Amino acid sequence: MKRKILSVLLAMVSSFAFAQTGHLMQGVGAFNMSMGGASTGQPLDIDGALQWNPASISVFNTKIITFDVGLMSSSPVLYSTAPTPSNSFISGTTKDEKGISPLPSFAMVFGKKNSKHTFGVSVFGISGFGVTFPESTTNPINFPQSQGGFGRLESNYMLLQVGFTYAYQLSDKFSIGIEPTFNYATLKVHPNPLATPSQTLGYPNSDNASAFGFGGQIGMFYNSGFGLKIGVSYKTQQYFSDLTFKNTYLDGSPARDSKFKMNFPSILSAGVGYSTDKFDFAMDYRRVFYSNTEGFKQKGWTKTGSVSGFGWKDISVISAGLQLKLINKLPFRIGYTYSSDPIDSKLAMFSVEAPAVIKNAFQFGIGYIINDHITLNGTYHHGTSSGKTSGKLLNPRMVSSSNPYGEVPGSEVSYDMATNMVMVGISYTF
Repeated sequence: MKRKILSVLLAMVSSFAFAQTGHLMQGVGAFNMSMGGASTGQPLDIDGALQWNPASISVFNTKIITFDVGLMSSSPVLYSTAPTPSNSFISGTTKDEKGISPLPSFAMVFGKKNSKHTFGVSVFGISGFGVTFPESTTNPINFPQSQGGFGRLESNYMLLQVGFTYAYQLSDKFSIGIEPTFNYATLKVHPNPLATPSQTLGYPNSDNASAFGFGGQIGMFYNSGFGLKIGVSYKTQQYFSDLTFKNTYLDGSPARDSKFKMNFPSILSAGVGYSTDKFDFAMDYRRVFYSNTEGFKQKGWTKTGSVSGFGWKDISVISAGLQLKLINKLPFRIGYTYSSDPIDSKLAMFSVEAPAVIKNAFQFGIGYIINDHITLNGTYHHGTSSGKTSGKLLNPRMVSSSNPYGEVPGSEVSYDMATNMVMVGISYTF
C-alpha cells in the first residue's frame, strides 16, 4: 500500500519530462522557468528560492503557497549507420513517440515580519528522461534483437524530491539556510541494458524499479539593500538505494533479476541579482558533478555484457533572466539557459535511452497581479540540442584491449532533440 501511494504521488508531481541540463530540470514552476532557472542570488519567487538557495527564502516575510502545472512535449530523433556483410552500409532514422507529459509542482513558505526565522516545504519533480523509439526495419539500432539491433527502445525515469527548508537571518543583509531532502525515483527500460543478455534471447525487458534517496542543501544569501544581491548554495549528492529490476525475455520466459544504483549528482550554484523599480535581473552559474556520481561515473560493458553506467562528464550551466515591470501589475519575463553536453562521444550509444541534451533553452513569461493576495504566472519554453551527439555503435562481443568499448568499424549512432512547454501557475500570499 505504501508503495502504491508513493507511485500515485510521483505520477502527480513528477511525470516524465526531458530535462534541460543533463537529466535535471533547469527550473521549477512557471516563474522560475521564465527566468531561465536563475534564482540563487535573486529570490523573486518561492519555487526558485526553495530549489536553488535555501538561505534566500529569508526575503519572504509572510505565508505564500504556489501551485504550477505545465505540459511538455519533446521530439528526440535517433540515427544510426551500420556495415553490412556485403561491405556496404545501411542507415536509418527513428522518431520518438513519447508524446506530451504533465509537470506539476507545489511549494509553501512560512515567514513572519520582524522574525529571523523562515520555513519552507517543497514537492518538486526535479529530474527525468525517457524515450519511445519503435522497432524498425530500416534503422540498424532499432532492428529486432534477432537481427542484431535493440528493437523497440523505451525508457522512463522520474525523480520526486521533497524538501524541508529553514533559513536564519544573521543580519539585515546576510542569511544562511539548510534543507534536508528526501527522494523517490523510478526507472523503466525496454530492453534493459543493465541486465546480462542471453546468447539466444538478447536483452530482457524490465519492470518499473524504484528507489529511495536522501541528501541536503546549504546556502548563503546577501542582500546589499541597494539592489545588488548575491547567493551561493551547494546541494549534496542524493544517495539512493539500489534499483532492483525484475526482467523478462521477449518470449515471456523469466530472466535473472538485476540491480543498478543511480544517485543524483551534487550541484554547486552561485548567482547574482540586481533590482530596480523597473526591472529585476538574475544570473546563475552551476556546476553539476556527474563524473563522481554512482551510475554516471561508471562506463563501458561488464564482463557479462551488461552496461556498467552512462559515463557522463561534469557540466556547466549558465542561466539568466530579466523581469520587466514597465506595466502596472503585468510583468514580462525572458530567460535563457545554456548547458554543456554531459555525454562523451565515445560512449554516446550508452545514452540512446536517455538523450538528455538541451544546450540552448529560451523562455518567455508573463505575470498578472490580480490583487495583494493572488498572482497568476505563465511561461513558454523552447529548447534545442543545437546539433547531434554522435559516436560509434558499440558491441560487447567486440571488446578487446585495443577496443575497450567494442566500437563497430564504420558505424555511427547519433541523436538530437527539441523541447517545447507551456506552464501556468498561481501564487497565493496570506
